Amino acid sequence: MAHAHQHQHPHGHEHGPAAHSADAHADAHAHTHGSDATPNGLPEILDLDAALFAPHLTALTGRIACLAGDDVRHIVDLGAGTGTGTFALLEQFPTARVTAVDSSPAMLERLVSAARDRGLGERVRTLEADAGAGLPGVVDADLVWASASLHHLDDPATALAGIRAALRPGGLLAVAEVDGMPTFLPADGESGELEARCRAALDGLHAERMPHRGADWGSLLAAAGFSVEQERAEPWELRAPLPEGAGRYAFLVFERIRGSLDGRVDADDLAALDRLIDGGPEDVRHRDDLVVRSTRETWMARRSA
Repeated sequence: MAHAHQHQHPHGHEHGPAAHSADAHADAHAHTHGSDATPNGLPEILDLDAALFAPHLTALTGRIACLAGDDVRHIVDLGAGTGTGTFALLEQFPTARVTAVDSSPAMLERLVSAARDRGLGERVRTLEADAGAGLPGVVDADLVWASASLHHLDDPATALAGIRAALRPGGLLAVAEVDGMPTFLPADGESGELEARCRAALDGLHAERMPHRGADWGSLLAAAGFSVEQERAEPWELRAPLPEGAGRYAFLVFERIRGSLDGRVDADDLAALDRLIDGGPEDVRHRDDLVVRSTRETWMARRSA
């Protein structure tokens, strides 16, 4: 049975808006999500993803606001991570408060600290819970945001029933998922082929560990009593001149996947991966040919009465 602790944080030293989807939970971290320890390097990956793709998240939360309407007072951020989705939604809905839900207490502590720094402490509370087992104490939410979190669930039908129960009738559920690890290298030639093989190997690993990754969420949402109003797949791409932090982001992603791919790609591919993160001339932190690409799929669904 999942444990859940609700923490009220009524006082905070105020915070401004961040801009992104946590919430772009970089696919590289997927197999660590949900553990109580904060995975090494993961918070930085999430924060860099947020910073790099901030304009895309702003556009996405704007679409959510159009559907959700003006009267949004209570938002739930499911699998909140470092809180970039929380902060983007607080900016988009200036009179709302957010319940940030995560199973990692370390992530929640980080989020609370960030909220205080931004002056948003009074608008954020946290709930330490496994979202797959319900959202204890959460009722009449106007909006639930689930970014790169639903594919971790063991039983989507049960989890969606819990989300539905937490929403008021007519409330909106916004789901965002990524289609795999981001890519960084030129698509043509050897480097593109290397990245394609790495993605395929990771897809195999994730299929074993997270069978609902890549699920047809539209059908699952309809079956759970939601009316799907919008479904979209959008390529998010950054080209030169890249924002500061792009090389570091690529480095951290490749560093994370390197351990996961040992034994899943051949020795030559592992050696090529090592050269991308070893500080040498091929290291992604020193390259000027990176293109950061990620496809985000979104579903907007309303709770039927």
